Amino acid sequence: MTKRPFSSGLAVLTVLCLSACGSLAPTYQRPEAPVPAQWPGSQTPARDPASSTSATPATAAAASLPAAELAWQDYLSDDALQQVIALALAHNRDLRIALLNVEQARAQLGLRRADQLPTVNASASGSRAPNSAGGITSVYNAGLTVTAYELDFFDRVANLKDQALAQYLASEEGSRTARIGLIATVAQTWLTLLADEELLSLSQQTLTSRDATLDLVQLRYQHGAASALDLSIARSLAESARATLAQQQRQRALDENALTLLMGQPLPASVRQQLLPGQLARQQLRDLPADLPSDLLQRRPDIRQAEQQLIGANAGIGAARAAFFPRISLTTGAGTVSNALTGLFKGGSWGFSLAPQLVLPLLDGGRNQAQLDTAVAGRDIAIAQYDRAIQTAFREVADALASRDAWVRQLTAQQRQTDAESDRLRLTDLRLQNGASSLLEWLDAERSVFAARQSLVQTRLAGLQNQITLYKVLGGGDLAAGR
Repeated sequence: MTKRPFSSGLAVLTVLCLSACGSLAPTYQRPEAPVPAQWPGSQTPARDPASSTSATPATAAAASLPAAELAWQDYLSDDALQQVIALALAHNRDLRIALLNVEQARAQLGLRRADQLPTVNASASGSRAPNSAGGITSVYNAGLTVTAYELDFFDRVANLKDQALAQYLASEEGSRTARIGLIATVAQTWLTLLADEELLSLSQQTLTSRDATLDLVQLRYQHGAASALDLSIARSLAESARATLAQQQRQRALDENALTLLMGQPLPASVRQQLLPGQLARQQLRDLPADLPSDLLQRRPDIRQAEQQLIGANAGIGAARAAFFPRISLTTGAGTVSNALTGLFKGGSWGFSLAPQLVLPLLDGGRNQAQLDTAVAGRDIAIAQYDRAIQTAFREVADALASRDAWVRQLTAQQRQTDAESDRLRLTDLRLQNGASSLLEWLDAERSVFAARQSLVQTRLAGLQNQITLYKVLGGGDLAAGR
């Protein structure tokens, strides 16, 4: 019986494999978005009549842009705030880590791409050993070799490359998410510092006024024109203002420390000089159009990151399935061989070798099946994470939209209450001077004015921070991230 050479059998098997092979990864389909097609309710941005300004054509055009296409420099136009954000983008360590993660993922992608190409090495070796004739046999060789290059008939290596590509793209989207989050957090912290300055100034003015009132009440008490109750209330109000001032000073220091951490360095002197009372009320942010929920799939980098992770998990299934099929590798070399070192590279010493290898898994204790089950479970987890990312984004935008009108109405009402309390204090003071009102009424009116002014500052801060939150959750600054 004639025996066929091994190379012929391998060639036949190779042809059969090529006729049946291909990518074993499931065909990727984006899951349906698990959110409604419209935002709950009707959110038309309300405007504060006291703060509305005439919009130029350029401003109106910028306001009509989706948040993701509106660069942060155009939305956050305050010069000091822009300087603070630029410093944070340059020096923040969390953002730096996110960018380095992108570099690491890019390097891993380079490794997977290299696996698709043969690795060619230059080699040289020599040996001397005794022979049966009592002499010495010398063998020298030099040439090029390719060791165990996998012929990727079932796209195992290609799927691993696709998985690494998806992980790289996911890390890029993660860095964009970190960048947008940093911009929003720095802006909100800066506004908090402006509010701190305003509250500090208000507390200091109130303490000065109450100390003067306490001195006056003590003088009146000594002459019998005020009661002990009047003196006790005046002293209580003065100490309350002193405690509030100390609390504001502590909070101001904590907020500056938070901004310093975000910036990665202390506040520059030029920026610190712009932390003045009254700056918070001058901050103006543009109205943003609310995109459809489906637009978030393209505009939110965290959603795109979750989708890339899902694509990578899908490719991982293909790599796990390929492990069930034969793996064919090729080792080859070409060079020169000689019994003498001086004989290398001479005519007649050249040759080549070809050593294909086929490995077919037969019994592995269920390892390949376990790897496939793990990959399938990982894909299902990635689907759930993708759905959760969409639902979280939907809720964040819906919350910000629902709060937008409410904050405007609350600020308007708070301003009116503050004006009313100020009028009440003025009228009570006039009545007190004419003997038609008691000192207790005046002290109560003064306390109400202080509380109303504090609430006005806090309400204005919360409204501005909500606008920045809306800018962030709509993917603000993403498409214009390079600006």
